[in-house]
Amino acid sequence: MSLTVTPATGMPLTLPAAGTSSPLVVGLDLSLTSTGVAGDGWTDKIRTKTRGDARIRILIIEIADYIKAADLVVMEGPSFGHVGPRNPEDLAGLRVIVRQYCYRHHIPYAVIPPSSLKVYATGNGRAEKGEVRSAVADRYGHLTEGPARYDEADAYVAMAAGHDWLGKPLKVLPESHRRALAGCQWPDSLSGGVL
Repeated sequence: MSLTVTPATGMPLTLPAAGTSSPLVVGLDLSLTSTGVAGDGWTDKIRTKTRGDARIRILIIEIADYIKAADLVVMEGPSFGHVGPRNPEDLAGLRVIVRQYCYRHHIPYAVIPPSSLKVYATGNGRAEKGEVRSAVADRYGHLTEGPARYDEADAYVAMAAGHDWLGKPLKVLPESHRRALAGCQWPDSLSGGVL
C-alpha cells in the first residue's frame, strides 16, 4: 500500500510503502571535512582527513550507507559567500556524485539553499550557525554537540524541511519560517530527480 501526500507545492505525490507511517527523510550538510547527516530524532557526522579522490570515495561510500533506504534526501545547497580554505571543485563534485547516486537508485532528492535553511530554522535568512543549532535544540529537542555540531544541526533542519514539504511536519512552524520551502528545489516526483 502506498501513501499519497500533498507537499507544499500542492501537487499530490505517492510515497512507496516502507512499512512505516512516516517516510524516511535524510538531511545532508555536505562538506569535504565534516558532513552532517540527520534523520528524525538523530544526527551523525562523516569526517575524514584524507584528500583528493580518496576522500571523495570515502565520503560517497559513507553517505550512501545513510541514504540508500531513504524516501527523500534533502541536502543543503552551496554557500557562495563562504570564506576560508576549501576546494570548490571537489565540493561541487561531491554534490554531483551524491545527486547522481540518488538518481541512479531512484531516490528523490531536494536542495535547500543556505539562506532558506536558516529561514526555516529561525525565520531569519542571515541567522548565525549557533542560532540554527539553538533552534534545532529548542524546537525539536535535539542538541548537537562536538566539532560537527553546526553541520549536524544544518542537516537536521534540511531533514525537517523535507518532512514539512511532504505534508508531515515534525513540528508546526509559523509561516515566517515555512516560506523557506518555496525557495528550495524539490523533486518533480518521488521517483527521483528535482524540478
